[in-house]
Amino acid sequence: MTEIADPPRARRPVITSLEVLCGLLVVAAVFQGQLSALLDVPALRTGSTVFVAVCVQAMPFLVLGVLVSGLIAAFVPPGALRRWLPASPAAAVPVAGVAGIALPGCECASVPVARRLMQQGVAPAAALAFLLAAPAVNPIVLVSTVVAFPDEPLMVLARFLGSLLTACVMGWLWARLGKAEWLAERALHRVEAHRGSGSRWVVFAESARHDLVEAGGFLVLGGLTSAVFNVVVPASWLESLGGQLVLGVLVMAVLAVVLALCSEADAFVVASMPGLPLIPKLVFLVVGPAVDLKLIALQSGAFGRRFAARFAPATFVVAIGCAVGVGALLLGGS
Repeated sequence: MTEIADPPRARRPVITSLEVLCGLLVVAAVFQGQLSALLDVPALRTGSTVFVAVCVQAMPFLVLGVLVSGLIAAFVPPGALRRWLPASPAAAVPVAGVAGIALPGCECASVPVARRLMQQGVAPAAALAFLLAAPAVNPIVLVSTVVAFPDEPLMVLARFLGSLLTACVMGWLWARLGKAEWLAERALHRVEAHRGSGSRWVVFAESARHDLVEAGGFLVLGGLTSAVFNVVVPASWLESLGGQLVLGVLVMAVLAVVLALCSEADAFVVASMPGLPLIPKLVFLVVGPAVDLKLIALQSGAFGRRFAARFAPATFVVAIGCAVGVGALLLGGS
């Protein structure tokens, strides 16, 4: 007796992100007038401006970072970087910090490169020193600081020394106290060597695409958080910091984290703040490239939330201490 086959079931339609995007565009076009009136709020306009500015500033350097990361993955043999650095992590930290001069980008570019260095077998302490130094000691940042502070040449030297010292101290602290389990598995997954000229470009394209997609989402998250804080914190609070050095240092350190400015542009912003002593301004310039909201988000994506929860607060304290110490030595009571 032959069995009767069940009739084929109708396939349920699958809604993808493309359909959702098209639906949102249709709704926005139909209700354009109502949405414009609803969103025409000064605070919302300010927040959207800050969000777009943070993302637009950071995206070119993030792309630069993932391209460099892809090149390292595809064309640099895994053992080469280990041979170029000293065997001792303590000695490799300052070497990696000085090597940050070679990457002219902001902190967004240094995160994927630092992770790639770890995946190539570089000691995490050295890779983290590079991560902190590259956004703050490269020539573009130093030149922008010269232009922003034409009457304060020591500010450039103070920023360079304060940032490099912050990177080295954090690298040495990690070499002494850091634990591998604080890092996500994806940050320590070793990259295998790829032979053959054809496969290298495939590895480069895949590595760059993966890093860009992963880091781009966290950049958007950091930019959104920065925009919210920019709206919440009144600008008038800065007017009362002129004669209060300690309070000025603390407020400018927190402000550097919240504003999440690109390291190529932060000198012009802080130079335009009247009435502030030079040491709080230096704290702003040293803390910002080392720890801010978008950088915390990028570090969480690259190295894991457990890492960021420990590394960011420690970097914040170390950066303030290094900036104040170097500022007191070079800038005095200015």
